[in-house]
Amino acid sequence: MNITIQASFLPQNDPEAAIAFYRDVLGFEVRNDVGYNGMRWITVGPADQPGTSIVLYPPAASPGLTDDERRVIDEMMAKGTFGSILLATKDLDGSFERLQASDAEVVQEPTDQPYGVRDCAFRDPAGNMVRIQQQS
Repeated sequence: MNITIQASFLPQNDPEAAIAFYRDVLGFEVRNDVGYNGMRWITVGPADQPGTSIVLYPPAASPGLTDDERRVIDEMMAKGTFGSILLATKDLDGSFERLQASDAEVVQEPTDQPYGVRDCAFRDPAGNMVRIQQQS
């Protein structure tokens, strides 16, 4: 088998803030921005990796959710415990400085982890955990 990751999904509750973070701070390109019923699905990704994307979606649009489930999702997003993604860079310290200068919420400064990686962590505007690992 030859399977690749085409897209991963992260919730967003403010499309403009999501675009500002993923495009302007992380440097991803906006590949698609689709609106429907007052909601927006925004596809972003690294310019040099056209086959890999992140879809920033409105969690309220998930079919079959009850009002209680939507409330729990909102609460988890506010606490930063609902969505997460792991990214990698060859310049962790430079990436950290750029994110920190953008007023992104710092969760962890660059740290050598006991399991053998060096990484840092931020929260995006929706509360998603964004971890960035040093790449060799």
